[in-house]
Amino acid sequence: MVTGESDSKYRALLVRYIRVCAQYKPKLGHGAKAGYSLPDFQKLYRSDPFYSWLGLDNPLMYAAHKAAGGMTSIYRQIGIGCEALFRQIVQDCLGLDEADVKWSYTLPKSGGKRRTLHLDACIPTGSLSSSV
Repeated sequence: MVTGESDSKYRALLVRYIRVCAQYKPKLGHGAKAGYSLPDFQKLYRSDPFYSWLGLDNPLMYAAHKAAGGMTSIYRQIGIGCEALFRQIVQDCLGLDEADVKWSYTLPKSGGKRRTLHLDACIPTGSLSSSV
């Protein structure tokens, strides 16, 4: 049963994932792990004569890149947050612990790499109490 207390807990869990987006910095197709800050963006765009001539080093252009990538990021984080939220609700409602509800498996990928896939939740019947 969801109570006001658990409602607040669940909202906080979901919002935690969404807040990640506030730190988003555009990578601009360069694969920069940390992304570009406004000064880095302006330095990069000012070093290109054509971009500079067109005024693309403008802070508003940076804001547009940040907003576009941030929108993509927010949808991704909502999905990740909803998965965590669902898993937490299953844990709470069925009296399971985190180790019970998490489940994943690994598949081989090309080039010798591996990919891990996760279920939204796993409900091991042996872990359920008879009162559920």
